[in-house]
Amino acid sequence: MFPRRIFIAALIALLLGGLAGCERGDGQVPTAETDDSGYRAGQQFARQGRTQEALNAYLKVIAKRGDSAPESHLEAGIIYLQSIKDPLAAIYHFRKYLELQPNSRQAIYVKGLVDTAKREFARTLPASPLDSQAERLDNQEQIDRLQRENDQLRAELASSRAGTGLPTVTTRVTLGDTSGAPAQPAYVPPPVTAEESPLVMAPENSPTVTVAPLATPANDTNDRPELKRTKPTPPPANRTHVVKKGDTLFNISQRYYGTPSKWRAIYDANRDQLPSQNSLKLNMELKIP
Repeated sequence: MFPRRIFIAALIALLLGGLAGCERGDGQVPTAETDDSGYRAGQQFARQGRTQEALNAYLKVIAKRGDSAPESHLEAGIIYLQSIKDPLAAIYHFRKYLELQPNSRQAIYVKGLVDTAKREFARTLPASPLDSQAERLDNQEQIDRLQRENDQLRAELASSRAGTGLPTVTTRVTLGDTSGAPAQPAYVPPPVTAEESPLVMAPENSPTVTVAPLATPANDTNDRPELKRTKPTPPPANRTHVVKKGDTLFNISQRYYGTPSKWRAIYDANRDQLPSQNSLKLNMELKIP
């Protein structure tokens, strides 16, 4: 009987000791995220330019620590945005950081990164609003230019006919329809033969009649404005632009062409150094076509 009591007492002591050990283990202070070995490894990989290995290290820290890894979310988001060019993944990690650290000193900076990632994603969509707007501006400029040339030609023709005494002919030029309908060809009158001509030829033996020219007012030529068709001045060749802080293809186009719609021409002329339209770097020298 006595040995049995000793056995029970020893068993109870072991159980109590185990519980005490668990309580002491639960009371340990967790390691700070910035002191985590995985986070430090990610920092070292990033400094060495080993981007993918750095990203893997940060993702392992996130998987291990769960909601206690805001800094790893931030670092992973930056890698996704700047190196991997995956703006959607970057937005996810930036928002996780803001969810875990809404009042941190970097919150405003991270919100700016979210906006940047949204713009980058919008540029990847087909038929983006920026492209549609640029195409509309190009079409409108072409229509306006054709209309001006048409009006100028009509004025020159009217002035020329007024000087020769011929009747003025009104010419209508139909501009191309943007809906895709084929333009109607201009009407060309058929040639008139000698038999069909309303002019009657005088007989060879008829007396010659001399007709005095009509008197022209002295100030007629002075009153009539002389219209000259001027050609647009071509832009100077071999222009370049050095990229400064805040420059975009849109404001560069506005500066040199007076409209942002020529940004694609600048982009196409510099494809050798611009992998994308958002790859401008400070002090980069761009060719302006």
